[in-house]
Amino acid sequence: MSAAGDAQPMTATPHAASDQRRLASQLAETAAAALATSLGRAHEVAVIIGSGWSRAAEAIGPVLAEVNAADIPGMRAPGVQGHGSRVASVAIDEQRAALVFLGRTHLYEGHGPHAVAHIVRTAAAHGCHTVVLTNGCGAIKTAFAPGQVVLVADHINLTAQTALVGPEFVDLTDLYSSRLRALAKTVDPTLDEGVYAQFHGPQYETPAEIRLARTLGADLVGMSTAVEAVAAKAAGLEVLCLSLVTNMAAGVTGEPVSHAEVLAAGEAAADRLGSLLAGIVARVTKQA
Repeated sequence: MSAAGDAQPMTATPHAASDQRRLASQLAETAAAALATSLGRAHEVAVIIGSGWSRAAEAIGPVLAEVNAADIPGMRAPGVQGHGSRVASVAIDEQRAALVFLGRTHLYEGHGPHAVAHIVRTAAAHGCHTVVLTNGCGAIKTAFAPGQVVLVADHINLTAQTALVGPEFVDLTDLYSSRLRALAKTVDPTLDEGVYAQFHGPQYETPAEIRLARTLGADLVGMSTAVEAVAAKAAGLEVLCLSLVTNMAAGVTGEPVSHAEVLAAGEAAADRLGSLLAGIVARVTKQA
């Protein structure tokens, strides 16, 4: 994503919070307009492709048009192996298409929470009503296993960061839409649900941190999603999240954790994930 599209650092003023919200909104509007020009059509549903999901994204449908993420104001090419750097209009059926972001910005990249939230804010400004988030995660709950997809029912934000500023109060009671989770289960009734904990990263969590997260009620752990989901809800989007278990979290089995393991799990499950993702996106798009 281009540095030219970044919001500039602000000096402290009595209205700093409202100024930051305005700048973030303006940047999202500019990015949305650029997407409309590049992709040539409107979309109702956005999909963000996370770690382990790249191959699965190919199953959603044929690409109608695409643009390099770095050519859209405020966006950056992802700096993580296994993440793409494109935004595509992908056909769902003859009438509908999904807005698919192949890659995301993470907090650990150092650009701040507004950069993390920019994709979902852009999707909302573009006219989307729904966002489907995907990620790769470590399993804390021993009943979960690598290769399994879990619907995120709630989250615990352990990053101490948010893209919301000032008195921007948002009800998160049903952040991960119960309606959309029920809809996803019509595609695969075996889908389980869990609570996702986001850590800042980029280091993987220690066994002690995993024990802490378990005590707090987390079933899954990763380095994305929570900040995006809150910003999406604040922007008026209905949120669904699919989390691919790529490994057991640190200390659960005693095995080491690596990013290569994350990518390998996604590759091994690509065909099954693709069928599931395509079915859910099609169902959600029809209901949007």
